[in-house]
Amino acid sequence: MILYRAFATVGGLTLVSRFLGFIRDILIAAALGSGAVADAFFVAFKFPNLFRRLFGEGAFNSAFVPLFAKRLESEGEQKARDFAETAMSGLSFILIIFSAVCILSMPWLMSLLAPGFISDPEKYKLAVLLTQIAFPYLFCMSIVALISGVLNSMHRYWAAAAAPILLNLILITAISIAIGLGYSGEPNAGIILATGVLVAGFAQLAMLWFSLKRAGIPLRLRRPRYDDSMKRLVELGIPGILAGGITQINIVVGTIIASLQAGAVSYLYYADRLYQLPLGLVGVAIGVVLLPELSRRLRAGDHSAAMETQNRSLEFAFLLTLPAAIALAVLAQPIIQVLFERGAFGPDDTHATAQALAAFAIGLPGFVLIKVFQPAFFAREDTKTPMYFAGINMLVNVIGSLALFFLFQSWGYHPHVGIALATSCAGWLNAILLWRKLASQNNYATDRKLMKNLPLITISAVIMGGVLWWLGGPMSPYLAREQSLFIQVTALAGLVTAGMVTFFALTTVTGVFDLSQLRKQTSR
Repeated sequence: MILYRAFATVGGLTLVSRFLGFIRDILIAAALGSGAVADAFFVAFKFPNLFRRLFGEGAFNSAFVPLFAKRLESEGEQKARDFAETAMSGLSFILIIFSAVCILSMPWLMSLLAPGFISDPEKYKLAVLLTQIAFPYLFCMSIVALISGVLNSMHRYWAAAAAPILLNLILITAISIAIGLGYSGEPNAGIILATGVLVAGFAQLAMLWFSLKRAGIPLRLRRPRYDDSMKRLVELGIPGILAGGITQINIVVGTIIASLQAGAVSYLYYADRLYQLPLGLVGVAIGVVLLPELSRRLRAGDHSAAMETQNRSLEFAFLLTLPAAIALAVLAQPIIQVLFERGAFGPDDTHATAQALAAFAIGLPGFVLIKVFQPAFFAREDTKTPMYFAGINMLVNVIGSLALFFLFQSWGYHPHVGIALATSCAGWLNAILLWRKLASQNNYATDRKLMKNLPLITISAVIMGGVLWWLGGPMSPYLAREQSLFIQVTALAGLVTAGMVTFFALTTVTGVFDLSQLRKQTSR
């Protein structure tokens, strides 16, 4: 089945990218820890990254892909290419103006993104400078998102999925240079990293542009024009900005509130990076593949195949995400300790980050379900319904983050954990609202296979979590800071392997996971 092969392609390359991302973050943690320079860089990286998700992945993956797929199916490749060129020209024009305005006004914008930095003028100035350096990354990656939509709609997933690997390779090189020059913990390290983000943006754009030419569908810039096709794109795209990018909006809301607590921005960043691994492997793979697949099936009038695609995607999501969420919650402390606790990153940082990771893990399945359900709306050119639910999500997240932040603070707990917990709860609410609306419109119904397998997957994941918790006691001496890195990594790898073997043994015995059947499906 093309769907599973596409999941494997995107997920496999995402795994490589996330592995390199861990190496990058381990180096950053060792060099910068959770200090002022780290906080400033993470805010600088997050700001253009937010707008990349909103303009690129949010608006264009939700609005551009269905419209492009419609033209590809009904009018042919040339008409689809004309539409893509018009969209790219309009997007480029808007992004150039928007980026210039933001870069020039960054000294004032930073007070909105990180108000807690105002009390530390040096941190504030550094965050402004780093954001100005990194901001053109937005333009590059938004065009990359559009090109990725074209390639994915034509079942060419490899290049778009591989592009983030370049970002991590370049940032690993940048932080290595900063460490080699003796800039650990200094503002110059942040400047080198921000420059690396800028270089990585142009490198990824060049890679995707070349891939497009190799695929025989080169795009050229035209004079921007606002015709009927662009009007429809804007109508769908504006709601898509909220609907497709709500997770990033929630993370930025968390960053704003976290800036009120020293080191909290860094704690949430490191925790976010870890739960983003399964979210990237599963959620991003599903989101990237499912939207063009559903769009083309619905345009062809094959509604039964569209329903089958959604059910198998949901089953795939739960099979990989639920055990990952439980494992991250149970093993949060040893994972953070082994990966990050060295150099400027101490035991207190480990404890604070591990609590945030456990709170994020609660919401992981919900975040992935959003990736499963939203494309069903987008493929039908309905971006308004997900937008309304995203608005509710954001409201719940803002109120919950503020309330839990100060509540946890008054109780003597780490306040930033309340932000992570609120984000998780908001994610689950969004997923439930999307599911209920699809079901009420008869656009989604669980089939017999899914109803049989979901309880078995849940039971298997809970048992796996119990095994990990039981093994954590006897394995703790080998995970201690006093042990060598090799022993710590080996012990952690042993725990992860034990969890994986337990879960897949249980799902195989119960018939949920059938390797021979999977091989048949992927060979079709």
